[in-house]
Amino acid sequence: MTENILRNLRTAFIFPGQGSQAPGMGKDLAENFPVARQVFEEADDALGFAISRLCFEGPAEELQLTENTQPAILTVSVAAFRAMRDAGVGAPAFVAGHSLGEYSALVAAGALSLADAVRTVRSRGRYMQEAVPVGTGAMAAVLGAELSEIQRICEEASQGQICSVANLNSPNQAVIAGSSEAVDRAVELLNGVAKKVIKLKVSAPFHCALMKPAQERLEADLERLEFREPAMPVVTNVDARATTAPDELRDALVRQVSAPVRWVDSMQLLIELGAGPFVEAGPGKVLSGLMRQINRDVKMLNVEDAASLEATKAALAAGN
Repeated sequence: MTENILRNLRTAFIFPGQGSQAPGMGKDLAENFPVARQVFEEADDALGFAISRLCFEGPAEELQLTENTQPAILTVSVAAFRAMRDAGVGAPAFVAGHSLGEYSALVAAGALSLADAVRTVRSRGRYMQEAVPVGTGAMAAVLGAELSEIQRICEEASQGQICSVANLNSPNQAVIAGSSEAVDRAVELLNGVAKKVIKLKVSAPFHCALMKPAQERLEADLERLEFREPAMPVVTNVDARATTAPDELRDALVRQVSAPVRWVDSMQLLIELGAGPFVEAGPGKVLSGLMRQINRDVKMLNVEDAASLEATKAALAAGN
């Protein structure tokens, strides 16, 4: 009976991106669910080193390195997804993931193998890091400003350099990225129009034109991978469109590297398609916080350990 109720819901599972990592993540899942433990073992084997130990124990400095962060978050997210499914939570109607999280979504949907995905995102992290010398790129979060105004200021601040919108996270939050000098100029100009502007501690300026060299390297890797038709539609960051076409999913991952993350549009599309409730699968509750800013009426659940899995299962079974 419960299984039927869970299957009849039009749930959307969404997967976090970089910034959700913390030492200790996934440890509880691995200790309580054999399928989750198997995910960590599979990732360790695929990478040739213990990403599981880095997730469970840190150190934080090593976990923060982009080439480690990306496979670590993906592994924890897939472990959470498989633990849910094994515990009797029905398959989602849709999946989506924020930036790196799109790879987790594709693994969950069966479009990519876990081994291929963890190896690819480790390379993706390294390519992104190597695309721009440390210190020459920057990112900043902009809170409480109109998108059109942010875009206008980015153009004004560019002055022959790169400065553009990188993430459209919620109606109240955008992130800009580009050359350090250009981003600094934009921050100064935005301080007059935004409620708050925060320079981010990041190792590279993600999702802007400076990432083109990384995009070209990643494209060659993605061309070699087998993409299968997903079991449910995947909403891609770059187009904010639901698709099940393997070639479109591959192309979206390529373009995503230097293009903005259209998270608001992606979530609004899912809401229009009748998705709900939403389940954030993976470490932290970053996406749950963004959803509160996008649409407070949407029911958000999350799964990152045994306790949150039980709570989510109970809420879905109750039809909440």
